Amino acid sequence: MVFIVCGTMMTVNAQEDKSYEMWEDIMLTPDYTKLKVLGENMRKHNATYHKEGPYKATVYNITTGPNAGNIIWEMGPMMHKHNDSRPSEGGHDADWRDNVMPYIKKMHTVEYWKADDKLNNTSMLDGDNSKYPILYFRYFEVDGDNGSSVKPHFTMVSEVVKKMDGVNPWGIYYNEFRQGDLGRHIATVGFLKNWGELDDDPLFRKTFNEVYGEDKWDAFADNAERAFTNTWDEIWVYNKEMSGD
Repeated sequence: MVFIVCGTMMTVNAQEDKSYEMWEDIMLTPDYTKLKVLGENMRKHNATYHKEGPYKATVYNITTGPNAGNIIWEMGPMMHKHNDSRPSEGGHDADWRDNVMPYIKKMHTVEYWKADDKLNNTSMLDGDNSKYPILYFRYFEVDGDNGSSVKPHFTMVSEVVKKMDGVNPWGIYYNEFRQGDLGRHIATVGFLKNWGELDDDPLFRKTFNEVYGEDKWDAFADNAERAFTNTWDEIWVYNKEMSGD
């Protein structure tokens, strides 16, 4: 049921707009005794083979949660078809094998996350990761018996975020492939300029009451309880040096 719900949402979006945006994310555990060499080699690899277009690479440090200390190597925005012509020849694969992987202790998940262009509030982002270097992820595990509650929930969230005062880049992304026990079905991302933004007074509840009315909050919260069996947060911080920018 989870696959059907999420898959249907992604399929509908793809059918409505053939040019979707998607990112490939690889989580890696570095060899902490070789961070200097890894940083230099990954920066050179990305600057050489992943500088622009659908193959542009960005690296993030995970700083909170059980995955803290790992890094994310991300490529995109791309589409599935770009995997057919991704860099592999011209020394790419040999360079990754010989100069990057020896300094990686473990490769974890390889995931593809597709953006929901209709619900996202990301039009102010221009590809310069240094402007919003902190990413506030929230992962959602969908309840297979209540998948119909998912779309209404995020539609309301999207409408509220777009009505909030100020500039509030926010996005929702669907995992393209089944994750088994990982349960990482959907992720939302808040893009922050600095850590201090987390100290600001939250505007979501206030804006929600203005958009929908105070009497709708409990129903909104109850719907979220039905829709998801688990949620958790994770902070990523942009690593400009490893990204090769």
